[in-house]
Amino acid sequence: MEITGAGEQQSSYDRLKELKDFEESKAGVKGIVDAGIVKIPRMFARPLDELTEELDHIEDENSNFEIPVIDMKSVDPDDHHRRKEIIDEVRHASGTWGFFRLVNHGIPLTVMDEIIKGIKRFHEQDTEIKKKYFSNDPKTGCMFHSNFDLYVSKYANWRDSLKCNLLSPDPLDPQELPDTCRDIIVEYWKHIMKLANTVTGLLSEALGLEQDHLQRIFTDFLVLNGLYYPPCPEPELTLRTSKHSDPSFFTLLHQDHIGGLQILHQNQWVTVKPIPGTLIVNIGDLLQLISNDKFKSAEHRVLANRSGPRISVACFLHAKSSDNTKIYGPLKEILSEENPPIYKYIMMKEYIEHYAKKGLGGVSALDHFKLSSN
Repeated sequence: MEITGAGEQQSSYDRLKELKDFEESKAGVKGIVDAGIVKIPRMFARPLDELTEELDHIEDENSNFEIPVIDMKSVDPDDHHRRKEIIDEVRHASGTWGFFRLVNHGIPLTVMDEIIKGIKRFHEQDTEIKKKYFSNDPKTGCMFHSNFDLYVSKYANWRDSLKCNLLSPDPLDPQELPDTCRDIIVEYWKHIMKLANTVTGLLSEALGLEQDHLQRIFTDFLVLNGLYYPPCPEPELTLRTSKHSDPSFFTLLHQDHIGGLQILHQNQWVTVKPIPGTLIVNIGDLLQLISNDKFKSAEHRVLANRSGPRISVACFLHAKSSDNTKIYGPLKEILSEENPPIYKYIMMKEYIEHYAKKGLGGVSALDHFKLSSN
């Protein structure tokens, strides 16, 4: 792969060629790092004025901003008083932050540690073995890739990904998973689905709906994304993940100790500190859409730095994938004269195609589907 440093003269720079060389190498960002670079390729580098603006409004170290923490202990439906408290906490966090941290969520610490190690093993194995999983087809059951929006976004992100469509709509055959992390992904999958169903019930009740209302809509499509962020030699020039909101109903995120995740809250970038044994829930665009803005899909990003690799595991709960022509929009059960619909009713296919065409960064994908009167 031909490496073009960020300092190359503009006249000699062929971005399309660099993108194609990168994709055809099938080695990802780690392949670039393994080549011993000291300057990042131009495809990752952002103009200093844009990056400076992007990095403005970071909260002060001593800021009191901290995402809400929800203790899942005693979430059992039989404990009516505590469950009502948790539902109120979920409603507040989802409507004001779009992010909250779960403690006492039931996933053993050993399982959480092992899934991080398993994803790390996959990304750090021999490149020729990883190449067997390389694909850019989103329908692939298990795929290794780097930037899904490589030819769409203005700048590439400093990360690699192992994406597993675990339920799409049928369960993925475990034999399609890499043997370096197969067993732990299957184990984590069991725990995360149980937790996802619990969180779905809480979100449903937080909207004033029956506990199983949302579960009937979107809990049969789980995507596990094992992200690997290599150390970056010039972190001041790029990002590990651009500002974006998730194209899901909600996401369950497990991050290692490296850190770098930030969310945009009240026009300030707030750091989401990595705390062992906890998980992060963030509301996605589709839940903001069907909740008619009662819940917020917060924009977030991951900063680059020289530390690493950083590992995170994001599990996305999506709409049922068996019928992309199904119509979604603000739930009629929560609409009223005082709360008229803000968004159009759209096919899932429309949203997915728009999100893929838009890529990460820029304005929210939801803006495209707002009714003109809003």
